[in-house]
Amino acid sequence: MPHRKTGILAISLLALGLAGCQSGRFANNATYTPAPLPPAPSGTVTGNQLPPPSAPNSDSAFPAVPEQPGTDMAAVDPQAQAGVEAAAATIEKNSLLGSWTVNSGGTTCQMFLTLTKYGNASRGGTRGCAGVLADMRGWDLAGKQVEIYNDGGETIARLYSSGNERLDGQTIDGAPVTLSR
Repeated sequence: MPHRKTGILAISLLALGLAGCQSGRFANNATYTPAPLPPAPSGTVTGNQLPPPSAPNSDSAFPAVPEQPGTDMAAVDPQAQAGVEAAAATIEKNSLLGSWTVNSGGTTCQMFLTLTKYGNASRGGTRGCAGVLADMRGWDLAGKQVEIYNDGGETIARLYSSGNERLDGQTIDGAPVTLSR
């Protein structure tokens, strides 16, 4: 009985395959010529010389970054840094996981912190960030401080908790950094 069903299935598939060969889709394409398309209207083309490039001067440079309240930070001396760390709240690593909005140097971008291992630290990354934060690859806690690392393992930013769901600090080049959710 099973051989009979197999035979019927094989004959059915063969008949289906032969029916497909009878289709007009497989006709000789050499005899088929598509109808020509109507010509598209065209305008006149003109040509002029571009003016020579001008040398940039200080008046045509990019405008200065607008001042934002609360983002002015000076370079921190070691004694002041110790005071900031002592006043900072204790941070749990698990409380930092996930997506953060970053404000640095007047621009906004995203930072992602995970527990996936990255050398001796955890993996992290940014999207849309500029400067040294664009090179972020890892992060870790050092006491009450969050350290952000580049792919070479070098520290590129240090942050402290400054309230519920907010971290403040600066990059190694002195730019202020705020992470918030």
